[in-house]
Amino acid sequence: MSLYWRIFLLNALVVVTATALLLGPVTVSTPVLLTEAAILTAGLAVMLIANAVLLRIGLAPLQRLTRAMTTTDLLRPGQRPAAGGPGEVAGLITAFNAMLDRLESERATSAGRTLTAQEAERHRIAQELHDEIGQTLTAVVLDLKRVAGHSPPAIREELHRVQETTRASLDEIRRIARRLRPGVLEELGLVSALRALANEFTGSALAVHHRIGTDLPPLGRDAELVLYRVAQESLTNTARHSGARRVDLELRRTPAGVALRVQDDGHGTGGAAEGAGIRGMRERALLIGADLALGPVPGGGTEVRLSVPAPHRSR
Repeated sequence: MSLYWRIFLLNALVVVTATALLLGPVTVSTPVLLTEAAILTAGLAVMLIANAVLLRIGLAPLQRLTRAMTTTDLLRPGQRPAAGGPGEVAGLITAFNAMLDRLESERATSAGRTLTAQEAERHRIAQELHDEIGQTLTAVVLDLKRVAGHSPPAIREELHRVQETTRASLDEIRRIARRLRPGVLEELGLVSALRALANEFTGSALAVHHRIGTDLPPLGRDAELVLYRVAQESLTNTARHSGARRVDLELRRTPAGVALRVQDDGHGTGGAAEGAGIRGMRERALLIGADLALGPVPGGGTEVRLSVPAPHRSR
């Protein structure tokens, strides 16, 4: 029975019952007696209360569906509303759940293609920085050194300063290229890549302390890349926005797989909306079925947790 007919028949039942009472034991005089007015008022109140209760019961599944629709976030998959209630409402909830499943699947596929293209573009840019700009600046440094050797002392000092500036630019380009393409991840593995990343961010204003387990389960290439990128983005956000002095980076084995934790002692997010970097981390986590949690810690600071399930190995 459709929702329309259910509500109509319930209201009709209440009205028919009231009419039967008026035509039967309950009568109305002219003028209306005090007792009759009390009976009619009480009957009207009972009708309204019964109608409100019945409508509340009948529309409760729709209210649950409305709450689910307003709180659903494709980057944070959660529980689905139970397909209960009358047949028409249950069908609507079932269709909504199926739509969410389809949207999450399509978003995961689209995000996977986007991130794959992004990694390929990072690789291309890093290669061009290394091969083109890096080699050009290296040649400039050598030329400056050669020219300085044949120049008067006054000019030689200026050329040495230009040479040092060019060398610093060359080092910065190489550092950017390493961030764009973590070659150490491909060559030496996740543990060495995370240690190198922690050392790279350690400086005069920020100290990165790392504890990386060596008994990690076998992980696929995609999972290792997601772990590295999430750690990299977390450290980048800390260095740029948090004002922290210390960061703890931990990677350990868990019964379900591995867990990455990046915690700083900065001033936290301050309730700011999530930016593109955090949403990118969530999309990467969804690609490998990982769970990403981000929030404040007692005493100030921000903590990022990434739980990555280990791949099942067939026997």
